[in-house]
Amino acid sequence: MFVLTELKKRPEGITFDRTLELDQAIKERNPEILDLRNVRVQGSISYDNGLYLLNYELTYNITMPSSRSMLPVEWAEKQLVSEVFIEEADVASKKELVEEDLVLIVEGGEISLSESVLDNILLAIPLSVLTKEELESDELPSGNNWSVLTESQYQALQQEKKEENNPFASLTGLFDEE
Repeated sequence: MFVLTELKKRPEGITFDRTLELDQAIKERNPEILDLRNVRVQGSISYDNGLYLLNYELTYNITMPSSRSMLPVEWAEKQLVSEVFIEEADVASKKELVEEDLVLIVEGGEISLSESVLDNILLAIPLSVLTKEELESDELPSGNNWSVLTESQYQALQQEKKEENNPFASLTGLFDEE
């Protein structure tokens, strides 16, 4: 936590290098996450003309289930984060920044580094999580009377069905010269 009144007193800002334990907190916000380890943030926060500037490098290891097989997939992530905050009292004077979503509004007189880190980890989770084997293979899951298709496979299948169901398909080649 960074208290806003303390930040105003330090024109040079505050630098930090912290390791955070956020495994339980992130699981509460996203129960699909199996594990979060080695969360490290290095950066600084400063105050400049009504704006609080938070810049840091975030590294962590995260484990989630595969989108296909539900097997655990772990990978390391590294992000550069830059966020700008303003106090609620300054919203009217910096209205254009708020309307364009360029700043975040601080509620309660302090900025939570942990909340910022959690938000940025959750925003960086990919839609598709696959094991190395699944990435290298073109084979998709299937079962009795069902299978998973890629979008291009689905489009090709739809085109085949459309051609098969065409009432004029039987006339194809009727007038070809021999």
